[in-house]
Amino acid sequence: MKKSILGVLALSVFVAPAFACTGISLKAKDGSIIFARTIEDSQNDLYSEYVVIPRGQKLFSFTPTGEKGLEFTAKYGVLGLSVVQKEFIAEGINEAGLESGLFFFPRYGSYQAYSSDSRKSSIGDLQLNQWMLTQFATVDEVKEGLKNVRVVGLEPNSVVHYRIGDASGRQVVLEFIDGKAHFHENTVGVITNAPSFDWHLTNLNNYINLQPGDADEQKLGKQPLHALGHNSGMLGLPGDATPPSRFVRAAFYVATAPKLENGVATAMQAFHLLNSFDIPIGIEIGKHQRTILPSATQWTSVIDLSNRLVYYKTAYNNSIRCIDMKLIDFGKIEYQSFPMDLLREQSIEEIIIL
Repeated sequence: MKKSILGVLALSVFVAPAFACTGISLKAKDGSIIFARTIEDSQNDLYSEYVVIPRGQKLFSFTPTGEKGLEFTAKYGVLGLSVVQKEFIAEGINEAGLESGLFFFPRYGSYQAYSSDSRKSSIGDLQLNQWMLTQFATVDEVKEGLKNVRVVGLEPNSVVHYRIGDASGRQVVLEFIDGKAHFHENTVGVITNAPSFDWHLTNLNNYINLQPGDADEQKLGKQPLHALGHNSGMLGLPGDATPPSRFVRAAFYVATAPKLENGVATAMQAFHLLNSFDIPIGIEIGKHQRTILPSATQWTSVIDLSNRLVYYKTAYNNSIRCIDMKLIDFGKIEYQSFPMDLLREQSIEEIIIL
């Protein structure tokens, strides 16, 4: 228990304002549902692992005071990608196709206050994905189940919101504001960080003039005007790394992305789209700050909910790796975790010309 609590306390280092993330979703012609995201921290290594939770695994939540919180047993096997320690699943999927990810949500969210009297029904915010994925199969089940628990913050500066989706293609955004759960239907298939999700949707109205392709030629008085290059219809699309700008850019990229044939093609398309959201390390840190990380974007994941495939690449190795959940026997495998990079170096395919 002491080791775990130390992990919780150490998390305060990892939830600095530089912690950012962008999530998108796509659907293939064959019906495959794809959820993808980046995760960023420019100051600290997230020590991310892929985590396997078997059915029947007994688990419990940490609490802010170090007491044991909610205890639960996994009904579904889970494959997740963690931050800091294996209990903190940042993105994951279960056997039934329920998928959930957490995204930093500073200043606008707040949880219920923790009380030792209610510890047995309290679940830490950074373990909520672990609990939801081991317990439920659909978004509706999650919404009903949340009525029976109290979500509390494990660290005062760590406020997150969640994207939750299931195999039907439905997805919602869950935010805790003033201690109450708010669900928003995700009609654009995109999520970033603060402010609240409904604010981001309203903000899209500021970009009603944007359209794919080129703007039409016109005259300003006697002066003819024409595009200086392709894609002038998107002139004004924000390109900075703030959450509102990333949300707008991601929403238009997703809305204009051509629908591809199958899950594999669409998963690769998601990687291409999210390449535009990689954040170079230099723009994230001030002139007096130092970092040893190669990129603020520490990893990118793509999860195929329909075919139970988890793809990812990292800042250390851009080669795409894939884990097929269908090959995992969640009734026999042990609870385990492994670093996302066994070796932190880029694999390079050498081409020899003779």
